Amino acid sequence: MESKVIALASELFQKHGIVNYSFGFDRAIRRAGLCDYTKRRITISKHLLAGSNLDQIEQVLLHEIAHALVGKSAGHGKIWRHKASEIGYRHERIDGSSLAAEVAKWRGSCPQNHEHYRSRKPQRPLSCKLCAPSFSRRYLISWVEVR
Repeated sequence: MESKVIALASELFQKHGIVNYSFGFDRAIRRAGLCDYTKRRITISKHLLAGSNLDQIEQVLLHEIAHALVGKSAGHGKIWRHKASEIGYRHERIDGSSLAAEVAKWRGSCPQNHEHYRSRKPQRPLSCKLCAPSFSRRYLISWVEVR
């Protein structure tokens, strides 16, 4: 599958004029892809390969290519959305939480039962950002090893 994805990325880079960027894989568990403007590199999560088909991977690549084409300042705003649609991105959300749940080694939950995932056990106490925007002992996350 990796070789098919590399070939697809190369094809899409050429088609959309992405010449100063490289492509690779990363081990992210909470996101599918990344456009690194500083390193001029687009990556997708290796974990995405296991649970996705080539069409879904193409959509992630198109999402990141749109970022590379419009630049960092566009964010996910109107300019980025227009460019993304123009190149064939369908704006279908890939659920990062299901990806995280499949591959994370540690699962945490807060007192309100919001779930959190990590590859490694956090070394310091963390609180739920959904419950409180800044650290709060009231919303501490308790961690359980699941793999």
